[in-house]
Amino acid sequence: RRIANFYFLIIFLVQLMIDTPTSPVTSGLPLFFVITVTAIKQGYEDWLRHKADNEVNGAPVFVVRSGSLVQTRSKNIRVGDIVRVAKDETFPADLVLLSSDRADGTCHITTASLDGETNLKTHYSVAETSVCQSVSQLEALQAVVECQQPEPWQVQPLGPENLLLRGARLKNTKEIFGVAVYTGMESKMALNYKCKSQKRSAVEKSMNTFLIIYLGILLFEAVLSTILKYAWQAEEKWDEPFYNQKTEQERNSSPILKFISDFLAFLVLYNFIIPISLYVTVEMQKFLGSFFIGWDLDLYHEESDQKAQVNTSDLNEELGQVEYVFTDKTGTLTENEMQFRECSINGTKYREVNDFCHLSSIQIGEELLFLKAVSLCHTVQISYDQPDCLVGGGDPFSHVNGFSTSHMEYYASSPDEKALVEANHLRYKLLHVLEFDANRRRMSVILQTPSGKTLFGLRTLVVACRHFSPEEYIDVDRRLNSARTALQQREERLQEAFSYIERDLQLLGATGVEDKLQDKVQETIEALRLAGIKVWVLTGDKHETAVSVSLSCGHFHRTMNILELLQQRSDNECAEDHFFLCYSALLEYYIIVIHCHLTDVLIKEDHVIQHGLVVDGASLSLALREHEKLFMEVCKNCSAVLCCRMAPLQKAKVVRLLKTSPEKPITLAIGDGANDVSMIQEAHVGIGIMGKEGRQAVRNSDYAIARFKFLAKLLLVHGHFYYIRIATLVQYFFYKNVCFITPQFLYQFFCLFSQQTLYDSVYLTLYNICFTSLPILVYSLFEQLVHPHILQSKPALYRDISKNSLLSFRTFLYWTLLGFCHAFVFFFGSYILMGEDTTLMGNGQMFGNWTFGTLVFTVMVITVTLKLALETHFWTWMNHFVTWGSIAFYFIFSLFYGGIIWPFLHTQDMYFVFVQLLSSGSAWFAIIIIVITCLFPDVVKKVFYRHLQDSLSICPLSRSFLQSTFHVQAAVWSLLVTSIDSQNTIFANTLVLSHTYLILSSLLSALDMFCNLL
Repeated sequence: RRIANFYFLIIFLVQLMIDTPTSPVTSGLPLFFVITVTAIKQGYEDWLRHKADNEVNGAPVFVVRSGSLVQTRSKNIRVGDIVRVAKDETFPADLVLLSSDRADGTCHITTASLDGETNLKTHYSVAETSVCQSVSQLEALQAVVECQQPEPWQVQPLGPENLLLRGARLKNTKEIFGVAVYTGMESKMALNYKCKSQKRSAVEKSMNTFLIIYLGILLFEAVLSTILKYAWQAEEKWDEPFYNQKTEQERNSSPILKFISDFLAFLVLYNFIIPISLYVTVEMQKFLGSFFIGWDLDLYHEESDQKAQVNTSDLNEELGQVEYVFTDKTGTLTENEMQFRECSINGTKYREVNDFCHLSSIQIGEELLFLKAVSLCHTVQISYDQPDCLVGGGDPFSHVNGFSTSHMEYYASSPDEKALVEANHLRYKLLHVLEFDANRRRMSVILQTPSGKTLFGLRTLVVACRHFSPEEYIDVDRRLNSARTALQQREERLQEAFSYIERDLQLLGATGVEDKLQDKVQETIEALRLAGIKVWVLTGDKHETAVSVSLSCGHFHRTMNILELLQQRSDNECAEDHFFLCYSALLEYYIIVIHCHLTDVLIKEDHVIQHGLVVDGASLSLALREHEKLFMEVCKNCSAVLCCRMAPLQKAKVVRLLKTSPEKPITLAIGDGANDVSMIQEAHVGIGIMGKEGRQAVRNSDYAIARFKFLAKLLLVHGHFYYIRIATLVQYFFYKNVCFITPQFLYQFFCLFSQQTLYDSVYLTLYNICFTSLPILVYSLFEQLVHPHILQSKPALYRDISKNSLLSFRTFLYWTLLGFCHAFVFFFGSYILMGEDTTLMGNGQMFGNWTFGTLVFTVMVITVTLKLALETHFWTWMNHFVTWGSIAFYFIFSLFYGGIIWPFLHTQDMYFVFVQLLSSGSAWFAIIIIVITCLFPDVVKKVFYRHLQDSLSICPLSRSFLQSTFHVQAAVWSLLVTSIDSQNTIFANTLVLSHTYLILSSLLSALDMFCNLL
């Protein structure tokens, strides 16, 4: 992944093996620094993940061993261990329920951490083991669990109702005992995970691409320098001058080996064009920048006391590039809390007023019977905060016993049950429960009234009842017991029994229950749509429920044309429906396109009819198997897609399908349960919702937030900032390294390609580490091109940075060419000022090689620092401190480094060089002129961008920019010519250099501006 690290390792080894113009320290020290910082950052994030994993794997559990309960850690559970789980504890493995403290051997669980469902589910212990209530009985238990088809005369069949899945939580039951059948990565929850791979952002991929381009430039410069060296040495006077005679070994050495050695030496000399410190700065920016998400109070949920969490900082900038959002429904878009709103009884509708549904004339038979059916036909369980309140057979609803209804908590098998039952307390004997299933879509109960009469109640959206005679109930009881104890075809026999019972019903009324959405879900989805992000809902819920929630949350609009691909059973049917959907979606679009073309009207988003697609899991499997491309064409022409009845791995497959499509869009998946983990891991960016129970999605995500509404700011604000900051950081690093190493290349033309270095080795080492690193790091942490409130109020601004636009080849080319232009000015500006007839010291003394290199380096440090200052829009005290402090630090360090003789250095080339340089007034003048020459076009461009872009049209803006730029330059030129003696060689050369560069820079700036306007 990190090509630069491998490259610098090779360069470091080359410096150790052959004689090179620079010390191995110049490559080894930065490489060591980069790897150390990266290791610390990655190690810290791994430690946080390890800490979170330990909370689960190291949770204390009790298992039955050697006739007693032994405490151990959950990761030590083995298949066959008998585990005790107490109330409100999470199951540490997949368990078969052996017994519970309830007389009927049942227990109640919630699976909120698995699928977001907060409703209560009832599970049953194995009939033969339900009597094993003590540890000694369980220790003596001898049994074998086999995963195969049951044989009725040998074994007791086990079903889903006997299995307690890892991650679920025990509710309303004091304790249970279960035998572990699947543990660790073999549990059902873990099998839904995918192999977690290291995610890479689009910016990192662009960095590697740019790195390869710069590697090509480096190889070109090294090869060209090697060839020119031998071309120059073709003349005998340059091959072996009198002052540098060759040794006998050099004369007899192989020409091929000499060529390779010289090529490697030039490679080492120019190697700093590859910015190794870019990676460490990026790592620090990502790590430090990630804290802003956790500190953002707008992402803090006060009710649950939860703040946003960053599990990996490697993908911060990817938040600004999202094109598709895949979201779960239950627990992510909804609260999974049903609210009773209204009901209809005997044709009369009653609505909720102030959280209570008022019924007049309650004594009327229909209303009373309706309320009885609603209150009794359910599987709601009650949890008491005072477990000892029922001792002695007291009435749980009696205030005499000191117990209030405020101490009760309701748990139901579905959220709408809980909404219908609250505040109704009646006494009936429950005889049978006909459980809800997806085919019947209803549940029923058989009750005995206090008077002994048998009553049957049916609850769906419609409420009905049926009265049984004693003879009828005996027949019903026999059928149900026979079906439930069947060892073969149990489901079919139960369906037959349920159908026999649920007939000849008396209609009582209907209920209206609303699934509560999370706060601001509709506004968030609309903001994402305006930002150009398509939202797909992937849920395991049935079709009707999923469509209803999509409409209520704004995912689907009432005016949207809904296309459905449901209940496909064959490839031919699936293909026919695909073609029909694609035809429907495209036909209307092309009609509008032709109409707008003929009427010369621009196509707007409002003109196009929006389509929504609904597809279920079975149809999706067929579509992806044989008609993947056709399915993708349909999806691309739909504004919103809803996939229902989806298995966890199907969710991941859909994400992978979009992620690997030819367009390679950036995807984001968000969910709250363990069934969402696979798609969270598959997407480029995975976000976990901190649900009411469980943290599986949070632990496996890249980021975690408390509510879906926080997604808008996370993407539109934080994502926008992170991407702009890191994109500028990358471009700036390449720019300043081109500025740094190009003078080194130009210098070889003046030293006969002798591989003489222009800069001192200390400057080579510290340029990227100390002198120019802090300003860009602080910029990448605090820069704000647009105010956060504007980014949130205008989501369309998110489109401006999509498709990795700020790291396009055009912007890369601009920064690279700007770096070469500045480098030419640094070198030739200094060279012209230090011509052969120029004396820069007061005593007439000439400057030497190291003074020339120091002058170039000084101008370069000042220019690249001020260039970043011009790019900064949001100034803080930190920006001022590091910008001016870096320049001051360079001068102080250079004075200190050159003012002392260092005994551990082999040479003292820089002794007193910097002091002499600063003692020359001409040198100061040269520094000022060269810096102004480089940055003047940027100042002009910034002024015109800021003051004229809003008031002028595109074409006049371009023309006025060019005209004004050349007018200003002409005025400066005239002023300098009239005020300075043209006989002064230094100033005349400076004027020629300045004006020539201004023209070139103006053309470059104008080209950049023109490209931006296009």
